[in-house]
Amino acid sequence: MSTGLLLNATICFAITISSFAFAWVLSQSDSQHNNKSRPALWSLITLWALVGLTYLPTTIRMIAAYMGNQQLDLTMYYIAALPFSFVAVPLVFFILYIIVGDQRISGYTSLLFVLFGATYLTLFYSSGVIGPTITPLTSLFTINSDIAINIYLIGLFVIPTAMIIGLLFLIFLQRMPKRLRYRTALPLVAISFVFDFMLTDMITLDDTMQLAARIFVLIGTVQAFLAYFPPMTLQEKLGIKKYEYILYETDEEEDYDEDDVEETYINV
Repeated sequence: MSTGLLLNATICFAITISSFAFAWVLSQSDSQHNNKSRPALWSLITLWALVGLTYLPTTIRMIAAYMGNQQLDLTMYYIAALPFSFVAVPLVFFILYIIVGDQRISGYTSLLFVLFGATYLTLFYSSGVIGPTITPLTSLFTINSDIAINIYLIGLFVIPTAMIIGLLFLIFLQRMPKRLRYRTALPLVAISFVFDFMLTDMITLDDTMQLAARIFVLIGTVQAFLAYFPPMTLQEKLGIKKYEYILYETDEEEDYDEDDVEETYINV
């Protein structure tokens, strides 16, 4: 079979490793968070763990396709659909918690997206898939349920994406120091990047587009890591200082707060 499948498997494996590594590094910063910010932290850890769990069986899928094992390919596709269906849940919790700061409201709202994910999975597994179609670059499946696709698009994609855009809009409307704007906006852009291209990866029927989507998912994962742990050279170039890993922080910037009054900002 084509070496393009091995390239695809390598990209998926890189996404898996980087996502799990990012989740692990975030978990190690738990002691640096207070009780107010810890729920947001663990929602992010869950999000990146689900990304890794989606691309781990996808890696095996590409290897199975390379070896001509269609049954293993199909099995791994079904397994990958499980974490993929619930990626929106911690994302919605994270965004709502940043906006309202209430763990109960965020949790109850996230349960709605658990129901969306469960409904999608039920239709997905009951309707089955068509494939695999092996190409020189990838292995493609067609979801045999338009209703399942529409549920995911509307309930698990459009709404969370709109929430990300809305939160970004609020961030740019706020007056805040440059380092806090970087700290809040760039992670959301990276998450949106990964989230959008994961959907493209799952539903596209074009092998080149799927491979490109996975490359962009990998780029988004690296971007998210740089958003949380920027190297010193990047901090100097952007004019940002090393930040604390807390959700709500009181910060005083000499070049920003002309009246020397401390203000509280939401920090994701």
